[in-house]
Amino acid sequence: MLPLPFMSERTAELRARLLAAVEVALGGDWEAAHLVAQDHEGDALANWLHAVVHRMEGDLDNARYWYRRAKRAFPGPEAVEHEIAEARRTLGGPAGALQEKA
Repeated sequence: MLPLPFMSERTAELRARLLAAVEVALGGDWEAAHLVAQDHEGDALANWLHAVVHRMEGDLDNARYWYRRAKRAFPGPEAVEHEIAEARRTLGGPAGALQEKA
């Protein structure tokens, strides 16, 4: 990850949008998070987020597809909390413990 002060404005804006999508997904708004990921299809981080959102939803077949698109290994359904924390850190967000909201 590039240090935040050295990111281009476009990269910083994309990361902010993806981080916001992580937060809304944790809040239970799968559709909003999904739309953000789709808006940036082709970007490796967006593809990864797309995969993670599908895992959070329990849609493992689509998750596997998006992991392949993101060039990442499918870590299995039980690794969601660890991976969403990793996504938050990668995007410059808080790394603290996560609790999905119902």
